[in-house]
Amino acid sequence: MTESSLSAGLPRAARFATWSFFALNGFAVGMWVVHIPVVERATGISHTTLGALLLVLGGAAFVGMQVSGPLADRFGHRRVVPAAGVLLGLALFLPGLATSWWALGLSLVVFGFFNGSLDVAMNAQAVVVERAYPRPIMAAFHAMWSIGGALAAVVGAAVLGTGIPTAVTLSATGALCVVASLAAGRLLLDSGRGEPETETGTGPAPVTPSRTPSRVVWLLGALAFALMLAEGVANDWAALHLQDVLGTSASTAALAYGSFAVAMTVGRFATDRVAALAGPVAVVRYGSALAAVGLATASLSPWAPLALVGWAIFGLGLAGGVPQLFTAAGNLDTRASGALMARVVGLGYVGLLAGPALIGGLTRWMPLNVAFAVPFALCVAAVVAAPVIAPRQVREPAEVG
Repeated sequence: MTESSLSAGLPRAARFATWSFFALNGFAVGMWVVHIPVVERATGISHTTLGALLLVLGGAAFVGMQVSGPLADRFGHRRVVPAAGVLLGLALFLPGLATSWWALGLSLVVFGFFNGSLDVAMNAQAVVVERAYPRPIMAAFHAMWSIGGALAAVVGAAVLGTGIPTAVTLSATGALCVVASLAAGRLLLDSGRGEPETETGTGPAPVTPSRTPSRVVWLLGALAFALMLAEGVANDWAALHLQDVLGTSASTAALAYGSFAVAMTVGRFATDRVAALAGPVAVVRYGSALAAVGLATASLSPWAPLALVGWAIFGLGLAGGVPQLFTAAGNLDTRASGALMARVVGLGYVGLLAGPALIGGLTRWMPLNVAFAVPFALCVAAVVAAPVIAPRQVREPAEVG
């Protein structure tokens, strides 16, 4: 093998390995989600207690994100990403063993922490891999996360139908995470790999952001908060919208989230090509505008079929924005991409958690479809703020296939 073919092969191998981590993370989280009702019954807790514990999980994930980002910068992605994957796998079996609220709470703290750790670390690695390519590839990584979650829904439904104990299923999933993380981790790139070189070829090119990075990263975080809040609203309220506002059956209502999720997954696979042609600003601007149109259609429609179309358009519009934000954050300073990304991903995750709760609170004073004015307004704000993600440094990626 020649030096040039080896140079091209490393980013390709790292790309597939990073795909694996995204799919694995989506599968692990999905397997936990489909077993939530079973765990709730096994521990004898109420819906209110479960809701509080899920917030604990989210808080632990946020902390994990802030810890793993700087660790990835300091010790390298090839160490932190697989370590986080292994620890997530080991933590996954804990909820299946819980028999009380406090045991479940402790297990979710551990699970959430390492899930957040893997989330930031693998996104930081995705930015490193993308630097070695002459085209955007970030959105496809996020599509693989969605594929992993969809696969978990299918597998989870099958194992629940056979009566396999939750502890066994989650332990098996955790073991898969451990083995796959150890195998795929060997193919990842170090954080310095794929960065542009100076004219003398002695190392990474100096970073020359056009604004203060701390200011820009918080603006990126605000955009991530807005778009992921909108995504969280669809995750938790799309089905209830059709059932409560339009009076459909539960089975028909379930199609609302299904149409949103499928459209988002398809959109993520298509986003990279769009970003290569039109640029990241256009993806966020026009994607957010499309999302606003879709949500308005769903909210105002008196007919279920049209509402389903609206939810699908909403998912398609939101598909590409967040991956562009993560890429922009990771490239603000290549020496601290993990720490910068931790802020943006963390704020986005807060939005994902806050959205459903905010809408739930607003429904005390207004109809559900009227409360959707909040995520609609945030999508419109993202249209205006899209230029903040304009690239701030020139990169010359290596030519790889």
